[in-house]
Amino acid sequence: MPVTRRGLIGTAVLASTLPPRMLRAQGKRAIKIGVLNDMSGTYRDVSGPGSVACVRQAIQDFGGSGKDFTVDVLVGDHQNKPDVGVSITRQWFDRDGVDMVIDVPTSSVALAVANVAREKNKVYINSGGATVDLTGSQCNANTLHWTYDTYMLARSTGAATVKAGGNTWFFVTANYVFGQQLQRDASSFVTRAGGKVLGSALYPFPETTDFSSYLIQAQSSGAKVVGFANAGDDAVNSIKQAHEFGLTAGGATLAGLLVIINVVHALTLPTAQGLLLTESFYWDLNDRTRAVTSRVRPKMGNAPPNMEQAGCYSGVLHYLKAIETMGVANAKASGSAVVAQMKKMPVDDDVFGKTTVREDGRHLVPAYLFQVKKPAESKGPWDYYKLVATTPADEAAPPLADEHCPLVKS
Repeated sequence: MPVTRRGLIGTAVLASTLPPRMLRAQGKRAIKIGVLNDMSGTYRDVSGPGSVACVRQAIQDFGGSGKDFTVDVLVGDHQNKPDVGVSITRQWFDRDGVDMVIDVPTSSVALAVANVAREKNKVYINSGGATVDLTGSQCNANTLHWTYDTYMLARSTGAATVKAGGNTWFFVTANYVFGQQLQRDASSFVTRAGGKVLGSALYPFPETTDFSSYLIQAQSSGAKVVGFANAGDDAVNSIKQAHEFGLTAGGATLAGLLVIINVVHALTLPTAQGLLLTESFYWDLNDRTRAVTSRVRPKMGNAPPNMEQAGCYSGVLHYLKAIETMGVANAKASGSAVVAQMKKMPVDDDVFGKTTVREDGRHLVPAYLFQVKKPAESKGPWDYYKLVATTPADEAAPPLADEHCPLVKS
C-alpha cells in the first residue's frame, strides 16, 4: 500500500459493469447502489476499489436468475470532504435514481450523507464511518451502521491493553470527528479499567505526513502505551515513524485503534509484530469467512478484504434480500421502509454469520481483539493475526440507554 500523499483528483462518478449473471433483462426494474468512498487518498486501501469488489460479489452471490429486478452500481470518490460527499450523493439521488449509498469512510462525510439520505428518503448503509453519532444523537430511520464504530474499537483494544499491564496512555489523534470520538471512547475505557491518560497530540487531517513532533510528545510523556486514533495511510506512517523514533525499543507498546489488515501488510510483520488491534472480520477466522474471501479475492488483486470492505458485502446482500421480500415498487417508494424491513429480518452471511440489526440502526456483530504475529509465526501471505479475545455482539455496540437516539422508545 503506498504511503505517499495523493494529488487532488476531481470527483469520480463511474458506472460499474455488472457481472454477467446480473445483466439487465428487458422489462425488469433496476435497483441502483452507489458506493461512495475514498478512491485515491488516505483511505483508498481501507475502502476504495476493494469495497466496490465486495459490493459486486454480493450482487453476484445474491443471483440474477428468477429475480424481478436487476442491480446497477455507481462509484464515487468523496475525497474525504463532506461537501464533495454531499454533492455526489445529491446528484445520485436527484438525477441518477440511486436507491442506496454504502461505505463512506470519514465520519464527517458519513454524517453529512446520512442527512441527505434522510431528506431524500433513501437508504444509507454505513460501513466505513466510525462515529457513534450515526446511531446516537444523529440517528435517523434511513441509516444503518453496519461494521464497527469508535465504541467497539475503544472497548476491545483499550480495556484489554490495560488489563495486560498497559495502564498509562498517550494518544496521537487525527483532528476530526472520527479521531476525536475514538480518543474520547478509548480514554473512557482506559480509565474505567484502572488506567490513566497522560496526554494527547491532535494533528491536522488529512494534511499530515510527518508525525515526528507528535511522537516526541508521546515519548516524553513516558506512557507505556501510545494509542493511534487514526487509520489508513496515517496509521501506516505514524506507526512506522514510531518505530524509527525508537518508541518500541524504549519499552512502549503501540496500539492501533483502527488498524486493519491492509495497514499491517503495508507495515510488514517485522514492524507490526506485537501490535494489538480490533476488527469485526478476519478472512481466516472460520470456514465461512474463508469461503467468501476465496470468492472475492481474485477481484482484489489476490488480497483478502478487510472488515470495512467485507461489511459492504454483508450490507448489500441483506439489503437485496429485503428488497426481494418487500418488492421493488415498495422499496423504491420509501428508503425508510427498506431500512425497517432490514431491521425485522435476521442477517445471515459468510462475513458475520447470524446477526441482527438493532432499532437504532446498529448492526450487532462481535469484536475480535487480534495481535499481529511475529514473522516466524506466519504461515504465508496475509496470515497475520492471532485471536486474543472476543467481545460479544451485544457488548461491542454502545448501550441503547447511552445513545439518545430519537428512534428508540424509552
